[in-house]
Amino acid sequence: MSLAEPAVQVDVLIVGGGVTGTALLFCLARYTDLGSLALIDKEETLAAINSRASNNSQTIHCGDIETNYTLEKALQVKRRADMLVHYGQLLEPGERRRVIVPCQKMVLGIGEDQCAALRQRFETFSPHFPAMQWLDAPAIASWEPAVATAADGGPRQEAIAAIGIPESPAAVDYGALAESFVDQARCALAEDAAAGHQRHLDLRLGCRVRTLHRVGDRVHVDTGTGTIEARYVVVSAGAHSLLLAQAMGYGLQYSCLPVAGSFYFLPEVLRGKVYTVQNDRLPFAAIHGDPDVLVPGKTRFGPTALLLPLLERYRPASFWEFLRVLRLDGAVLAVFWQLFRVADIRNYIIRNLLFEVPFLRRWLFLQDLRRIVPAARLNDLEVAHGFGGVRPQLIDREQRRLLLGEARIATDGPITFNVTPSPGGTDCLGNAEVDLRAIVARLGCGFRDDRLQAELHGA
Repeated sequence: MSLAEPAVQVDVLIVGGGVTGTALLFCLARYTDLGSLALIDKEETLAAINSRASNNSQTIHCGDIETNYTLEKALQVKRRADMLVHYGQLLEPGERRRVIVPCQKMVLGIGEDQCAALRQRFETFSPHFPAMQWLDAPAIASWEPAVATAADGGPRQEAIAAIGIPESPAAVDYGALAESFVDQARCALAEDAAAGHQRHLDLRLGCRVRTLHRVGDRVHVDTGTGTIEARYVVVSAGAHSLLLAQAMGYGLQYSCLPVAGSFYFLPEVLRGKVYTVQNDRLPFAAIHGDPDVLVPGKTRFGPTALLLPLLERYRPASFWEFLRVLRLDGAVLAVFWQLFRVADIRNYIIRNLLFEVPFLRRWLFLQDLRRIVPAARLNDLEVAHGFGGVRPQLIDREQRRLLLGEARIATDGPITFNVTPSPGGTDCLGNAEVDLRAIVARLGCGFRDDRLQAELHGA
């Protein structure tokens, strides 16, 4: 069977070969008995855009050191993050360490106010996160000497404290994870074939969706080289999910605000991940540093946050797609005004614009970086060229507010659109489970729920 042939019939078609789409492919292959699955992506390789390790924070967000999470939110995030950790147990040890990298991590408080806030957070969160440790300045020095050392070589003079997590599954190569999902999906189908149950997987890269339209109880997808008829379609293509949804008349209440992030390198100065306390008034991630999973011997710092009129960071042609999903009107302008009228947000946006100015950007970023590594030197700091992607933040035009986190546009038919900015990588299996259960309910296929609970939830 080839997707290049017209009128190809499949049970489920997934559009998008990033970590979200491939996670669903894995779940459908391992936990259902659907006979024909297909995944297409417009790129020539899997995980070529937002899931590339160079385009995201390479982090499993567990809710333990992310200070912008309430306890309720943190526990929700932890449940989904644990699914990734459990998935790693299905892999051979060598493959597991290639995909999910163990390391230590901490969130650093600087100054009396932040240290007091972190202490209170530790008291509240530690019963639910037993691996948490309270770190005073000497403990920080033993974990991360560069963090506790001032520019003159002595101990830092300002008060510092941290919540630390010893070595645990914390760093992820999401591109390798997407490839792993596809490999495991193939293994599941091979196991069924050996048992006499023939199932098919069609993977087509370099295959672009031109149109989607519903015909009866099926969705017809025109790829330009033929038509795919699917009983159910899930579109997990980042900002392009919104583009395709709106072309079908869905998700018209949303506008897309792409936020690009840039990173910087220092020679290896950190042993693990070091986050800083989030400013509650900013809808952007606070600066952090961690050993890069792609570049040995380098510590990566960032991200900056730049409002960029592109759906893909290094493809200027995506500007025209951005205009189509911006849907600029009074409601969108009202959200922009709400953001810019807050001094912290306005100053943050202006400062991050300056991070893009040559000759100034390294010096300016160094001032922020020194909150983590006070002795960092300008001569050692380099721009991580080619690193940093685009997050599709959505604006709800009806409620006139910026939405944080992922969005799922469900329809009255057999099609779903997922728009998954950070932490979409951490949530990939959780989102896949939601889509999986919707597919099972609609198609009435066999579902090995007990196996999913045992393997992904540790039940």
